[in-house]
Amino acid sequence: MAFSNWFSRLRSSYKPNKFIQNSFIHSKHTPQSRSLENTVIINSNNSNKQSWRSFLLPIVLAVSGGSFAFHLQKNASLCDAPNHQERVGRIGGKDSTKYVVKGTYKPVPSELIRELKAICQDNMTLDYDERYFHGKPQYSFHKAVNIPDVVVFPRSEDEVSKIVRSCNRHKVPIVPYGGATSIEGHTLSPNGGVCIDMTLMKHVKALHVEDMDVVVEPGIGWMELNEYLAPYGLFFPLDPGPGATIGGMCGTRCSGSLAVRYGTMRDNVINLKAVLADGEVVKTGSRARKSAAGYDLTRLMIGSEGTLGVITEVTLRLQKIPQHSIVAMCNFPTIKDAADVAIAAMLSGIQVSRVELLDEVQVKAVNIANGKDLPEFPTLMFEFIGTEAYTREQTLIVQKIVSEHSGSDFVFAEDAETKKELWKIRKEALYACLAMAPNFEAMTTDVCVPLSQLAGLISKSKEELDASSLLCMVIAHAGDGNFHTVILFDPADEEQRKEAERLNNFMVHAALSMDGTCTGEHGVGTGKVKYLEKELGVENLRAMKKIKAALDPNNIMNPGKLIPPHICF
Repeated sequence: MAFSNWFSRLRSSYKPNKFIQNSFIHSKHTPQSRSLENTVIINSNNSNKQSWRSFLLPIVLAVSGGSFAFHLQKNASLCDAPNHQERVGRIGGKDSTKYVVKGTYKPVPSELIRELKAICQDNMTLDYDERYFHGKPQYSFHKAVNIPDVVVFPRSEDEVSKIVRSCNRHKVPIVPYGGATSIEGHTLSPNGGVCIDMTLMKHVKALHVEDMDVVVEPGIGWMELNEYLAPYGLFFPLDPGPGATIGGMCGTRCSGSLAVRYGTMRDNVINLKAVLADGEVVKTGSRARKSAAGYDLTRLMIGSEGTLGVITEVTLRLQKIPQHSIVAMCNFPTIKDAADVAIAAMLSGIQVSRVELLDEVQVKAVNIANGKDLPEFPTLMFEFIGTEAYTREQTLIVQKIVSEHSGSDFVFAEDAETKKELWKIRKEALYACLAMAPNFEAMTTDVCVPLSQLAGLISKSKEELDASSLLCMVIAHAGDGNFHTVILFDPADEEQRKEAERLNNFMVHAALSMDGTCTGEHGVGTGKVKYLEKELGVENLRAMKKIKAALDPNNIMNPGKLIPPHICF
């Protein structure tokens, strides 16, 4: 049979199934497929058989290899958005200014509900208020059109595995949920589906005092864990916002004020266990403090934000509670002076455990919320740890540096209650901000730059913030170049929201121009996904998407987060 006649008969008899039709629709407006589509239209009206042969040669080769249908189906699902126009407008798309996530919703099959009921018994709910609560982060302005269809509360790793396996079989999306303290839309459910609330899995499974490590379930909070560890003279050094759980901290690769001394989450997790999309449970390593055995799956899972697996167990590195500590505070005429001192202190070689910077607006918020009378100037807070003699020596060195940079009101505390009160003020800074405008929402930046660039970034940003009509505060983990701004705006006022977004964009792009990052510790979620192409490059994101597709081919694991929807491979 002549090839052209064979293919004509094949075309006329071919009736694609619904999935293939949807796949064609899903991908046909990408630049590559658009040119393919135009070629088909042109050649279908061309009687030149040779041109058909030229065009169809690759297809013939694919058919002869038995892979034509596979490639159509596979390539059609490599972009999250159905067409080019939607990709541009969707949350997370390149240059997107939208913040309400509009995912693709499909009702959860009743069969899956019955399966979940059999697995979880009474530890699940279809109640609207409970589902709405789980679909809206507590301290984040990010929103989604949809909410979870069902919330489940597993009590064991085995239950998590069964839940995930059922969801994967029905191709229903899942969203892991912990303390709900993340602020970049990580726990939104843009496609509906199943919210897996891990808060009932909060046990300490094993403590190895001599090895200085602990094995915990993901639902335990870092504050609860440190209360448990205190009698043993140990503590877990990461300290993000109050209420954060270990599982969520792993998911976002968080840190906190002590990161300058002890590192971030990736430095303090020895191994973990996670349930993959097919329900299989993997353990990423042993309890050895170091290993060169194979891929580092532990670090791959940390920061993956639930897009690769659901974390069910974590082995954490612990530290000895310091013998002695001193907390110091001082004020400066400008925020640049304060940042310069933070940098100078780090360059002096002093191993400070914390260096926190608050601008005058943030100090005012602290005063109002806590009934304090702190001087309302840019302020630095230090913590020095070690022996009593060493901490006092450190304090004197920093006091000298402060005096050389126009600092004043240098005070320090050594008694436990005063130190605890001072750090409580810092840890509750966000709540103090929100208390200044109770009906407003907060947009929080999380940029991080090389330490030498911090003073320039803060100065440049502060000028822009002060010129804005919005109420803005600056908080920084100044010892490692991580800089936050809390921008308060009325969610009902679209102009205020756009102004907050403009300020956020300004600081992110300023940080990226200084070889920095759009997120130092808060993670990506939906809020920062639009900046990743500029920061990481398309090649990097394609590699990430290939990993995601390999581990989660049905894209059920927290879809719509971390990887920009317009990225294809």
